[in-house]
Formats: sequence, structure tokens, C-alpha cells
Amino acid sequence: MTPTSKSSARDRVSADVERQLKAIEDSDGEGEIDFGRGKTLHVSNLSKTYFPETGDTKGALMRYYARIWHVLQPHVDGRPMVLKRLPEGVGGPIFFQQNAGAHVPDAVRVETLNSVEEGPKPRIIGGDLLTLLYTVQLGAIEVHPWLSRLPDVDAADRCLIDLDPGEGVSFSSVIELARDVRAIARECSLPLALKTSGSRGIHLVIPLPPRTSYDESAQLASLLARAVAAHRPDLATVERSIRERPKGTIYVDAMQNARGKSMACAYSVRAKDAATVSAPLREQELTSRLRPTAFTLRTMPARVARTGDLWGDALGERATAKTIRSAVIALEHVLDGAGAPATKQPQRGRKRSRSGGGPDARTSAGQRRTQRT
Repeated sequence: MTPTSKSSARDRVSADVERQLKAIEDSDGEGEIDFGRGKTLHVSNLSKTYFPETGDTKGALMRYYARIWHVLQPHVDGRPMVLKRLPEGVGGPIFFQQNAGAHVPDAVRVETLNSVEEGPKPRIIGGDLLTLLYTVQLGAIEVHPWLSRLPDVDAADRCLIDLDPGEGVSFSSVIELARDVRAIARECSLPLALKTSGSRGIHLVIPLPPRTSYDESAQLASLLARAVAAHRPDLATVERSIRERPKGTIYVDAMQNARGKSMACAYSVRAKDAATVSAPLREQELTSRLRPTAFTLRTMPARVARTGDLWGDALGERATAKTIRSAVIALEHVLDGAGAPATKQPQRGRKRSRSGGGPDARTSAGQRRTQRT
């Protein structure tokens, strides 16, 4: 079967599943979804309201995932999934689940993976719509894949920087800092994909070359985060303790780059009152006009129909091992004050340094010694 015919078959299955879900919800909210080839999934409580603010139901959430499955599928395929379960919907109790659990239907993909703490454990692996809807049936509103995929889950293929604003920080400030991260990454020749977190922040992801260890990914993320904080001490911090973070700053979180950690996937609905979605962005959309609340369970399918898979496009260019080694050296120089990649976007109200205006030009050795890391 050619890639085009596979895509067409997948789209037909998704459309048929969406119709079945609507019919089940319109009856008593419980029934069997037929995926063809003898694969079925029992679903229930489809009329339960999961998002009280918008009135969207569990069934609406499942139909959303069926409708955008063609763009979501490549980004969960072969990846272990972490389940954040809210069986009563937004506002209800939350359960985190790493292992597959008991009584998993035979059609759901499960693989045994080793962990340092627990030894071999069965994990749910993303890749087909039935498996995803099974997690939603369990109450998993969000889609949280690992930053690596089978067969080599010990090698990271995504490096994540999460911009997490403190209380009272505007989204326009988050956008401003995201542009700074993008500029520094660009000077290091690092490709960067952008998306809203689906909450108040922005995710920036560096696509990594094959066989990149999690240690290498974590080192790159940490250096980039520290360089950003050194470049914008007025706006950014790498202080992990919420109480110790300077007021009005954005936490540049590089701590998710470890085996077994996950991130909210592009196109994932978030467990927020407004049913917001983590939306991939074009670079030109990173302006003060951007509103994260514009991307929701109800609006995202139309955007996907217009744009296609922006996340896949953004991740298409991977960094090379040589680029990462060079970036690590350059960022270490930023923090050592020995010369640095200079951003090409001077901050508002600041004069560009004659040395080029890069992060090293704004951070003295004394300031670096007192900076929290």
C-alpha cells in the first residue's frame, strides 16, 4: 500500500469512527466502536460534560481526536504514553498513570519497557486511533507522549524548552521571550519548532539527530535555558523553586529532557476550562496579536484543514550531531563570557552593545556568579 493510499484509508476510518461516536452519544452514550478488521472498542459516558465552561462532552473530545488524527498520528506513533486521567472532566480528581494497567483490550498496543525504579513494566504505545481513544475512555483528556520512540526509547529525538510564566505575567511577555530563545537558537544554527502549550506558555522544541542520548539533550536544553536567562534577567529565570523566582519572570524550564518524561503533544486538548489546544505556530505568528485561547477543541479542526500538519513541517529539519556539539560550545562561551552567538533583535529600550548585543555583552562575570541555576 502506498503512503497516499494509507493516508486515505486512515482518513476513511477516522471519519467513520467520528460518525459512530456521534451516533452513540446521541443514543444512551454507551456502545462499541468498530474500527474494521475485527477491532472494536467499548466506550461509555460519552454525554458526560468534560468542560463545564464550554459544555463540551467526553464524546466531543473523542470526535475531535478522530477528526484531527491524520495530523496527530505521526507525533505519537511508537511513543510510550503517560496518562493524565480526569474521569470526571476538568475540575475533577486527577490520576497519573505510567503503566498500562490491568484489563487492557487486546487491540491496544502495549510494550514492556524497563525502568530504573520499577523494572520491566507494560506501557501503552501510541500509533493508532483505537489506542488513543482507549486512553480518552479512561479519562485522559491530554495526549502526553515521551520525547523518544521505539525501538530506541533511550535516545531522545526532541529537546524541549517550556516557557512557564509566573503569576501576572502577560502572554505578550512570553512571546517576547520566545523570540529571544528563537534568536539565540538561530545564532547557534539550531532548528526550532514552536507551539502554544495550550495553557499560558509556549513550547520550543529542537528536533534531535538519531542516537542522541538524554544526557546530551538535557545538557543542550540546560545551556540554552541558562543563556536565555543571562540574556534577559529582567524577564527570564531558571530558578526551579516557585517561591524563589523573581516576581514577574518566566521560568525557562529545561527539566523535562529525561527518559520517561513527556510533553503535551501538538494538537492535544488541555485540561483547561476553555478546552484549549496546544497549537503549532508559524514563526510569523509569534507576534503580540497571538492569543492562545484562539486554539480550542472547536476551532482547531478548521485551522488544521487550512494549514495541514504545521508541527510535522517544523520538525522536518533536524539538528545534526555536529551542530549540537558546536551549539554546546557556543552556549558555554555565552555563560563563560568568552564570546557568544549574538542575537539580532535588540531589546526594546536598550542600546545595542558595540560587541554585537549578544547575551555575553549583557552579563558580567560578577553577575554570572550570583545568577541562580
